[in-house]
Amino acid sequence: MGKGKVDALLGIVFGDEGKGKVVDVFTPRYDVVARFAGGPNAGHTIIFDGKKFVLRSIPSGIFDEGKLNIIGNGCVIAPDLFMQEAKELEEAGYDLKSRLHISKRAHLILPTHRVLDRAYEAAKGKNKVGTTGKGIGPTYSEKASRTGLRVGDILENFQEKYDTLKARHEQTLRDLDYTDYDITEEEKLWMQGIDYMRQFPLTDTEIELGKAIAEGKKVLAEGAQGTMLDIDHGTYPFVSSSNTVCGGVCTGLGVAPNAIGEVFGIFKAYSTRVGSGPFPVELFDETGDKIREIGHEYGAVTGRNRRCGWLDLVALRYAIMINGVTQLIMMKSDVLDTFAEIKVCTAYTKNGVTTDQMPFDTEGWQAVYETLPGWQTDLTGMTSESQFPKQLRDYIAYIEKATGTPITIVSVGPDRAQTITRQPGN
Repeated sequence: MGKGKVDALLGIVFGDEGKGKVVDVFTPRYDVVARFAGGPNAGHTIIFDGKKFVLRSIPSGIFDEGKLNIIGNGCVIAPDLFMQEAKELEEAGYDLKSRLHISKRAHLILPTHRVLDRAYEAAKGKNKVGTTGKGIGPTYSEKASRTGLRVGDILENFQEKYDTLKARHEQTLRDLDYTDYDITEEEKLWMQGIDYMRQFPLTDTEIELGKAIAEGKKVLAEGAQGTMLDIDHGTYPFVSSSNTVCGGVCTGLGVAPNAIGEVFGIFKAYSTRVGSGPFPVELFDETGDKIREIGHEYGAVTGRNRRCGWLDLVALRYAIMINGVTQLIMMKSDVLDTFAEIKVCTAYTKNGVTTDQMPFDTEGWQAVYETLPGWQTDLTGMTSESQFPKQLRDYIAYIEKATGTPITIVSVGPDRAQTITRQPGN
């Protein structure tokens, strides 16, 4: 039997593209679905059979009975939030304990990490990054400084380890003069979450994945957030705390680079961003409001308004290069159904300088647009590419030419059935 492959499914701009739905559609093709980065700040929304599920830490392949799901070592986990999420799925009839394995090497988010998150953000004053306050940044910081707690630590002498780290956090909070907090109830629930997690297979997931690949099995690596939120390659400092790019698959799961097969890049037919940071294509007018309303652009976990704008080809091309994207997946095409004209950002300009490359200094750039005709057709009932209006075909062809990458799937609605596979070049 030949070696298996790890295909990566990545958000390639600012996240919120609809990765969860696509993972759910793709899952039947794979034996294993694995999360490799991020924590409970990333909400993947899946809608099917009239039910809505928001997955934060659990891979989106969890609904398929025969598949193994893995939370990899590159992730950070809040036990209380994990327990809440998992129990909701169990109550809906999904047997998680038989199909979800958690890496012993994944780091734990403590209640005091969340307090530290708020304290650090408050100390920044006007220069806030716009974190979700879930404690993710402080947890990854401690991973780098080699003082964090990992899932495997809950198997032996955990209370002692927990108390030591909590005391260190409390001292830091006193030093920051941030003492007006009470985690008593939160901590009780958190410890219940620890007991709950002990009921799951806590394993050396990198070894499991290595065996699966050697046996010829197919693995789908499910990304969180997007390339422009990557700690190294995103719009720093307005980024996440982990590597959200394809390279993060190797480090966040412990798989070799030569195991990577297809790299699916998911993007919306327009652009959105949550939180602070540069966003050259942002629309502050009625058009931006219209996109937000039609697209229901509010965070799945935070409920925050997403900033909306036209498609950004500068960011898209950059992300395709960084990730080695082999196939593009265009989501939420139907949101643009009513627009007579659709704009596309082809370059940035600032102080008389124009560039079509992603600049190091991402602040202050303005978008340069080309205008294309809209299709002004309801796409939501379409079931095949042959039904696409000419203007949509032209829009797809324009993006394919500009990026040098085929668009192989077009989504025309939120349901798993509203996902159309197409042949590039048609």
